[in-house]
Amino acid sequence: MPWRIPARSGAALLAAVGIVAGVLVGAPGLESVPGCGASGDAYPSQTAEDWVSYADHVVVASPTGERETNRRTYKKGSVAYAMDRLVSFRTDSRLWSRTAPRHALDSGFDMVAPGWQVYRSSGTRVAQMATDAPRLEVGHTYLLALRWQESGWVVLGEGGAVPFDDHTGDQGEWCGRVLSKEDVAEGERFSRHDDHSLEKAVLGQDEQAVKRTLERTSRK
Repeated sequence: MPWRIPARSGAALLAAVGIVAGVLVGAPGLESVPGCGASGDAYPSQTAEDWVSYADHVVVASPTGERETNRRTYKKGSVAYAMDRLVSFRTDSRLWSRTAPRHALDSGFDMVAPGWQVYRSSGTRVAQMATDAPRLEVGHTYLLALRWQESGWVVLGEGGAVPFDDHTGDQGEWCGRVLSKEDVAEGERFSRHDDHSLEKAVLGQDEQAVKRTLERTSRK
């Protein structure tokens, strides 16, 4: 089953990086970035309460490789074929696990992520995106709220995948672009003040801050 993520609500506009973009965090606001994936939400994923209620594990993880999977060929239309990516991750650290997880998590794991589509006339390959979230690319690090399904590991939803380069919240690859925490902080001026998403809470924070938040929330 492809990795599916929902559109965030509320937005942070990133004029600082010279793109028409939004980091969407919280309650309803601006729509998703054009061309940044189709929406779809498997589980609630925005708040710390969502993470401890629906995830099996919360990890800091880094992609180490990828390969093609789920290739689809089309006889008609501008797109000749499309495929997903099966991304292999290294588990850098485990920050939280539910008392009885649905599946144990190893030192490495695989997860299906958005892939590519190839146009019929030109042969041009275009990256597919998750909705307002990291694409999950080699060379970057991520904070992930993982849940086991019959098909394998998935993130809870769009809010369950956070850029985490240099072990810093909201710094790194997002929607196929590389953002600094300063880019995101600039955009936060446009987001809603009543946004209580975990991603906004960990802006500029390290993994110990995330761990404390999850442990405190799970004790409630």
